[in-house]
Amino acid sequence: MTKHRCLTNTKRPYQLRARAAGMDRTRERITRAAVELHRTIGPAATTMRGVAERAGVTRATLYRHFANEEALFAACSADWLAANPRPDITRWALTADPVERLGMALDELYAYYRATEQMRANLLRDISVLPQAIQMGITAFPASAMEIIVKGWPRRGNRLRRAVLGHAIGFETWRSLACQGVTDREAASLMIRLTLESPDLQERPAARKGQ
Repeated sequence: MTKHRCLTNTKRPYQLRARAAGMDRTRERITRAAVELHRTIGPAATTMRGVAERAGVTRATLYRHFANEEALFAACSADWLAANPRPDITRWALTADPVERLGMALDELYAYYRATEQMRANLLRDISVLPQAIQMGITAFPASAMEIIVKGWPRRGNRLRRAVLGHAIGFETWRSLACQGVTDREAASLMIRLTLESPDLQERPAARKGQ
């Protein structure tokens, strides 16, 4: 009797771990299904029923893992950002020369836009249906990037320069050029020239010491 009880006690933790692992796999499968639907048809067209069908689970199972769409959105966002991290804008701030910094930023942004084009286009198109926290994350990134990119430029033409730089880092700007067959490198060079050569923005940044 004692031996049987010991075997039973040993077996139970294993069963609990196996059950937890199974639940984790189910949760991951649901999350990945939702991410794929967001990427292909967009958040607005994605339903909880559709996610359950794609994940191969019942709606009851889906709701055991995610109480509502907002919880599922949060999991999707975390999963997608982990797989597709944004450029590290703090690295740009370490480059003192504003033209060099702009070139670095555009190279990284345009590569990121190309890698995430379909998902980003769907998120921006359907942004009104996203939870507020996710909306804020999407809109805050370009604003934060802009504050780093604008530092160090001459005061003359500041209003127009901000407009040009804001246009240069925009996803839709990159996409419109990419659709015309412009490479990322060509697009970045074009935006840098536009920033430097616009008639109202002719004053160039002061050269750094030693140049």
